[in-house]
Amino acid sequence: MTSALSAIWLGILTSVSPCPLATNIAAVSYLGKQVENTRGLLLSGLFYTLGRVTAYASIGAIVVGSVLAIPDVSNFLQKYINKILGPILVVAGMFLLDLFSFSFGQGMGHERAKGIAEKNSLLGSFILGLLFALAFCPISAALFFGALVPLAVKQSSSVILPLLYGTGTALPVIIFAVLLEISVDFAAKAFHKLTAFEVWLRRLTGGVFILVGIYFTLTFIFKIQMP
Repeated sequence: MTSALSAIWLGILTSVSPCPLATNIAAVSYLGKQVENTRGLLLSGLFYTLGRVTAYASIGAIVVGSVLAIPDVSNFLQKYINKILGPILVVAGMFLLDLFSFSFGQGMGHERAKGIAEKNSLLGSFILGLLFALAFCPISAALFFGALVPLAVKQSSSVILPLLYGTGTALPVIIFAVLLEISVDFAAKAFHKLTAFEVWLRRLTGGVFILVGIYFTLTFIFKIQMP
């Protein structure tokens, strides 16, 4: 249960982080211009989020499944995963606290995806979500590869945890789509409040990552028994 909730939380935090949040809002707003009714907007938003869920779940399943399918790697990780997790969590936490940064490619194909979406097709919305999810931002890359993948490997979960992570990334998008339909001004205000709140959520999560990483490092690498 803890692992499942952690995967959902990582997905939510990914979705409300500045880069993915701005991308999601731009995409939903763009899709909203292609339809003329509430049902159409919600369906487009749903298929867009489904595309994101599919992307994250597929990548997670491939990466985690590949690691677990190699006997030597699987045995190594089962033996040393707790030792590896410590430093990984510390580094991921430092990144979330903006103690350092790195550049990450934005990917290609966005304009082509928009062209498909312009045809007002649910398939276009799905592809838009799929490609936008694949264009990892630094924070989403850190959360996905630095936190979710090690957690999924540790739990030997190549499908469930990546799927829950993808679902977590979809929740704020669906909420924003509903708010956008209710009122553009209300959605804009909610966006600004969420952006400010995200900073504290990210700092809190970064602090927890570092503390847990230090605990794992002291306990499993240096063999120091914590009280």
